[in-house]
Order: sequence, then C-alpha cells, then structure tokens
Amino acid sequence: MVTSIRVEHATKNFTLRYHRTFKQMTVAMLKGYDVSDSFTAVDDVSFTVEQGEAIGLMGLNGSGKSTLLKMINGVMRPDTGTVETRGRIAGLIATGAGFHPQLTGRENIYLNAAILGLSEAETDKIYDDVVEFADIGRFLNTPVGTYSSGMYSRLGFSVAVHVDSDIFLADEVLAVGDKPFKRKCLAKMEEIRQSGRTIFYVSHAAGSVKRMCDRVLVLEQGKLTFDGDVDEGIKHLKYGGDDDEELDNLEDDDSELGAEI
Repeated sequence: MVTSIRVEHATKNFTLRYHRTFKQMTVAMLKGYDVSDSFTAVDDVSFTVEQGEAIGLMGLNGSGKSTLLKMINGVMRPDTGTVETRGRIAGLIATGAGFHPQLTGRENIYLNAAILGLSEAETDKIYDDVVEFADIGRFLNTPVGTYSSGMYSRLGFSVAVHVDSDIFLADEVLAVGDKPFKRKCLAKMEEIRQSGRTIFYVSHAAGSVKRMCDRVLVLEQGKLTFDGDVDEGIKHLKYGGDDDEELDNLEDDDSELGAEI
C-alpha cells in the first residue's frame, strides 16, 4: 500500500494576546495582569493514512481538528514533528478560503483553481461543471464579498470537487447550505471515495461519517485519543453517555440526508 498522509509527533502552539495596544499592555503589566498566554492546539499527534482510505476526523469544538487539517493542507506547519503528504491536495478547509472578495464568482473560480494547481486551460475544461454544481445563478458575475456563507460554500466546494486530486480534504462542508445541496455534496463525495482518492473528512455529523468513512480519528484537547473503527470512534465521543440521546437524534437526521445516495 502507498502512504498518502504521514503525521509524526506533530505539535502546533498558538499565543493568545489579551490586549491590543501598547498602552493596554503597559497598564496590565503594571497591575500584574497577564498580557498573553499560549495553548497547544495539536499535541504530539501521529498517524498514517493509506491511499484510498476515507478518514473521519471528529472531536468537540476547539479540539484541534481544523488546525490539524490546515497542517495537512500545507497552510500551516507544525512547530515540532512532521506532516508529509503525497500528490495533489484539494478540498474545502474554510468557507471562502482562497477567494478574493472584490472579484466575481467567475473570476474566483479561476483564482481558486490556480491556487489548487490548475492551469487556465485545465480550468476551462471544468468551468461549466463547476458552475452547474454550484448553482448560484446570476450571482456568478457579482463580487463574492456580497455572498452569503452558503453561497461561499457552494462555490468553494464545487471548485474543489472538480479538481483532479489525490487527497480530498473537507472541513464541516455540510455545516451550511440547504438539504438539497447537502445531499448533492454527499453524493459527490461518494463519487470521490469510489474513485480511489484519499478522503479526510472533518465533521460532527455521526451519520455522514458512518457512511463516508472507513476509519475515525478523535481529537481531545489537541491529543489523538482514538484511531480505529467508525462505530467505536463515535461511541468514544459520548464521554460517559450524557449526550447519548442527542447523538442518536443527530444520527437520525444525518441518515435522512443520505437516504437517496
């Protein structure tokens, strides 16, 4: 088997600053208050992903999921440890990532595709499919700075799924948008999975993770606390069963979205 992603002892730290101006910092220091603090978003995480695996990354808000995804994408580098990937990476790691607010949707399709490594000629070939999938109508020729978060997501996801890549990353791609669009996204991701590409899917939705993924990674406060079977990973997230009923309801909602796939 060919290794698609290798993460070894990756750690990423951030600094929190409590005051914005020099005056505020000076006053705080004179009063003995803290002016900054640091926290570890990803803490000594190690795992490997083989080509063609579909991985679900789960955890509570603030557990480090998006930070880990950005390191895999190359947007961030770990402070210590290594993150290695093989092949072209595409996907949607943040709503509107790679878009310029003053450019139109059409112009941003070409800009976003270029960031993902496509030439203008290659983008021409997928342009009609991107536009049809995004389905934002006349807004395609207006600046994306006027778009809603749902429209950002539609256009960004549409570009990402039509790029020929080896690794596809998706961070809460179904968090915005209506049910028909979510169904369309899930169906497209199923196509990507069947094509043999590696999928790294970040989601709180247990139902969609069950359908899309072969394996689950769970982060808790930056640490990898589970790596294995999907059902076991979802159970691991219940933290003693206090939210069992809520999670079961969430799975039911998710299964509705995937019923037509």
